[in-house]
Amino acid sequence: MSYFESVSVGDTSRTAGRTVTAADVTNFAGVSGDFNHHHTDAERMADTEYGGRIAHGAFVFSAMTGLLWQSRTQDEREDVIAFYGVDGLRFTAPTYVGDTIRVEIEVVEKKERDHPRAAGTVRYDAAVKAQDDETVLRCELLSLVR
Repeated sequence: MSYFESVSVGDTSRTAGRTVTAADVTNFAGVSGDFNHHHTDAERMADTEYGGRIAHGAFVFSAMTGLLWQSRTQDEREDVIAFYGVDGLRFTAPTYVGDTIRVEIEVVEKKERDHPRAAGTVRYDAAVKAQDDETVLRCELLSLVR
């Protein structure tokens, strides 16, 4: 049975956690070219409302996609054709170096598509949560699947 056939609106799942490290943030700054002081200058950020360095929002989003991929079974991975898009992306709270994040998703829509390789799209409500259960990112993700 394909992933599209097996998934139902209302299905939920939760990934394992991942701790955000200083190396993650520094490496992401290097890869992205975003050396904003919010992410790279611990001394300057110590006296701000944040109290320290925060992770790039784009890093948190990228970590979310990685956590979701790692949580899929091999069969599910085989049935994912493409990441199809993201809607309503919001960073609702800062993510700090040392925070442990996880992802919670719920299937909110399935749509059949006339596509040569895919059965349809699946839309998920996704939330990234920190160790204290605070939501730090929320969005809707779309996948093109068999």
